[in-house]
Amino acid sequence: MTELARLKFYATQPHVCSYLPDEQATTLFLDPSQPMDVQVYADLSEMGFRRSGDHLYRPHCLKCDACTPARIPVARFMPNRQQKRIFKRNADLQVQAVNPVFSEENFALYQRYIEQRHADGDMYPPSRDQFSTFLVRDLPFSKFYEFRLDGRLLAVAVTDVLPNGLSAVYTFYDPAEERRSLGRYGILWQIGEARRLGLDALYLGYWIKNCKKMNYKTEYRPIELLINQRWSTVN
Repeated sequence: MTELARLKFYATQPHVCSYLPDEQATTLFLDPSQPMDVQVYADLSEMGFRRSGDHLYRPHCLKCDACTPARIPVARFMPNRQQKRIFKRNADLQVQAVNPVFSEENFALYQRYIEQRHADGDMYPPSRDQFSTFLVRDLPFSKFYEFRLDGRLLAVAVTDVLPNGLSAVYTFYDPAEERRSLGRYGILWQIGEARRLGLDALYLGYWIKNCKKMNYKTEYRPIELLINQRWSTVN
């Protein structure tokens, strides 16, 4: 464990919450002048921090604790019947790990995904600058896992490879391929990849009980939730 006490953190002013519009949110950021050290990142992930672009952050709201960090202990994960079907449905895809660099192909897929699936969210309308700032960062532990069918790009899982697990930063995919359930398959594939690499967990970000968009995260069992600064298993 790194000496986390020496790190500096800054809190934002309260702002409208992206997930619960009736709530005010405050975000705690690691000092941006701190180099993006993979061990610091791993240690902070144990405390519920996430990465967005060049920043490590976690919610730090005064009157709300709805954002609950979630991770999957990959060695104990058991796919259910539906997940097994999703695996089988996507067995024809090829997956390749590439460095996170900008390409028109990746941006075009991201643009279609945001416009058709998240037009009501903070990332709409998508732009090249926003895509690059959010996902295309020159970090040695960050990967773009590209999912292709006969060369055609269907999905990209942006993933950080940490000493204690994989962190699922963001996944975007072809919205026309609804039958494949590519978002769910991306998680299933990352669970398998973490297990293959001998890592402990797949970090999924935050689960919010009253946010329907977050419900899919609890489909993967067992799942661990960070409650009162302790990871607790939900079977």
